[in-house]
Amino acid sequence: MIKLSYSTFGLTNLDFIRAIEAVDEAGYPGIELSFHRDQFNPFDITDEYLDAVKKRLDSLEVTAACVSTASHFFTPQRPHEPSLMSPDLAGRKRRIDLVRRGIRVARRLGVPLVTFGSGFIRDEHVSNPSVNPRELLVDSIHQCLKELRDDEDITLLIEPEPGMYIETLEQGISLVNEIGSPRFQLHLDLNHNYCSEQNYLEALGKAAPHAKFLHVSDSREGYNLKLVKWAEDLRMDLNFAKYLIYFPETAEYLLVDPDHPMYFHDEMPDAKQKKRIESILGSVDISKPPAFVDYNSLYAGASPFDSEIFVYLISVPGLSYDILERARPIIIYLRSTKDVNGKLLMDKMVANTLTGIVHFHEIPGEGTMDFAASFKALTDNGFSGYASVELYHHVASWEKALADSYRHLSQFV
Repeated sequence: MIKLSYSTFGLTNLDFIRAIEAVDEAGYPGIELSFHRDQFNPFDITDEYLDAVKKRLDSLEVTAACVSTASHFFTPQRPHEPSLMSPDLAGRKRRIDLVRRGIRVARRLGVPLVTFGSGFIRDEHVSNPSVNPRELLVDSIHQCLKELRDDEDITLLIEPEPGMYIETLEQGISLVNEIGSPRFQLHLDLNHNYCSEQNYLEALGKAAPHAKFLHVSDSREGYNLKLVKWAEDLRMDLNFAKYLIYFPETAEYLLVDPDHPMYFHDEMPDAKQKKRIESILGSVDISKPPAFVDYNSLYAGASPFDSEIFVYLISVPGLSYDILERARPIIIYLRSTKDVNGKLLMDKMVANTLTGIVHFHEIPGEGTMDFAASFKALTDNGFSGYASVELYHHVASWEKALADSYRHLSQFV
């Protein structure tokens, strides 16, 4: 059986207790309590405040289903950092401490689930190949599990996410099996799974026995763009994605797209670099000459595409934030510039996923996900629990998001 829930991460413009009341008023049986720097900050909240939260919850119909330990908590512009697998022990301990605080909040409020993500392979992992990220992650999870008491019913959950070290459901199941504790299971985000699974419904069925909680939002096909550093052994599959190649020696970029190859430069490339560009394009049968675009002419300010580009950039592993941020004006240019036929160079939202589906949380019913089939695949294979709508992109229009999500999803549960 699946019951609907709503995450306070989509209600961060409200007072926290008012957010709980709004979810209850909208008719949701459950609510996910998400840490937030300005709304529900575990470094600020007191036991007395938690008791007031519990008293209000006890007076309402809505049930607190899960505590989310907030990927965006420490540094909003660098979500998930530091992670449970950061090479720096101090960073790992900060994230471990946050998860432990989630457990203590769950204990005080009587909430059975606490959730978190693995984090990404970052440039510091790439530059320290002797560091084994999986060993770090496994050790950190065991440190978190030590916070649990034998006499309480709290389970820790890991949420696979596009671009993360634990990205697919198969990887999540493997980690659950390696940890080997009944108190460590899976949190499925249907948006993430839709982005990361070639056979989405089959993967949900296999993961269902390990799953204790769901996130729900909608999504659709995008422009799959792989941002990668140039290497002689780089192999590209244009049926899978287009590529934005970064050249470390010049900090310039080559867009490998058959329809409009482009080189973004500070200075016009010399003959050697032009030859390399031609060779790279030729290796994937692109004979069309590239356009040369002056990087310094690109608009780099605020744009209507900021939210989608932000989600895209944080999901690209293995590159420094400077490389990622330097690519931002290029994506704005591609999303806002039309070709000679009047078509946008990038006419869909930018994506970095295993399927080309955009990792951007849309209101259920506004994308292409089949929720009826998704829920059936889960319940047919033993899942029973809460499905929490997570719409942090719709905070400004929370009333519409809250109502529309319930209206669409209630027909399937």
